[in-house]
Amino acid sequence: MDLDIARGWIDLADPRLGSEVVFANDDFFADKSRLIDRAEPVFIPGKYDDHGKWMDGWESRRRRVPGNDWCVIRLGRPGLVRGFEIDTRFFTGNYPPAASIDWLLSDDKVPPENAPWQPLVPKTALKGDSRLAVVARSETPVTHLRLNIFPDGGVARLRVYGQVAAKFTPGEKIDLAAMENGALPVACNDEHYGKVAYMLQPGKSRDMGDGWETRRRREPGHDWAIIALAAAGVIEKLLVDTNHFKGNYPDRCFIQGAPEGAAMTDAEKWPVILPEQKLQADSEHVFEKQIAAHGPVKYLRLNILPDGGIARLRAFGRVV
Repeated sequence: MDLDIARGWIDLADPRLGSEVVFANDDFFADKSRLIDRAEPVFIPGKYDDHGKWMDGWESRRRRVPGNDWCVIRLGRPGLVRGFEIDTRFFTGNYPPAASIDWLLSDDKVPPENAPWQPLVPKTALKGDSRLAVVARSETPVTHLRLNIFPDGGVARLRVYGQVAAKFTPGEKIDLAAMENGALPVACNDEHYGKVAYMLQPGKSRDMGDGWETRRRREPGHDWAIIALAAAGVIEKLLVDTNHFKGNYPDRCFIQGAPEGAAMTDAEKWPVILPEQKLQADSEHVFEKQIAAHGPVKYLRLNILPDGGIARLRAFGRVV
């Protein structure tokens, strides 16, 4: 199940960006760190630990005094929030009836008790074993989020959709395609096995599921993905990594680019920045001399022929 709230954004709470759950007033039944685990939640029948039934998420004990429980997530990069997914999968008789979310901008890892939290999502009803998409917009960058549950219970996952808020100076050299710098997935024709956003993640891919992969193509044409760069820039080096993709890497690729304000409907006609190149299995491909002269671009369209998987896409260049 994909939620529309996620489209076009990244998960700011992804631990690969450095995000972590830094505090919970109670995580007796299930450790707070599981709340932002990248993996989908699971249920394991018959699995128990010293505190009771093992659950894949954050779960507090049954509350016997007035008040409510809460936990605090510190984002790995300050970000502009655009929405949330509150996921209570497998929590049936132990989910919270309601939740709210507050935000904070702070240099502290764990904010003090008197921190000036501001509301972002009002108290909202939840259901058990379900996923709730919530549209919420922060007008300024956020470093911390506080999930409040009323009065207690368990939440499997919290996803925080938005964009990393980063500023660059003209002439600065960065990876324009890195999500930690503010790059975003925009569109694609297929992401059956792996999402476009996975190509933009930090570090090397862990396995074949940690990249963008399309299904086997049975019709003419080729697959493609469009990303919005972290800033408009001139690209000096491209890296196309097929790490872990061995029997399913694309045979070839080429890359097009377009400036700020370009129409996505015209993407097939965008100028070619990287002419068609042969790819190999499980390899890093670095292109520098092959890059065509071009003006500042804000968008890239990666075309893979005919289909397959790309672990990482890097676009090193100068911010304009």
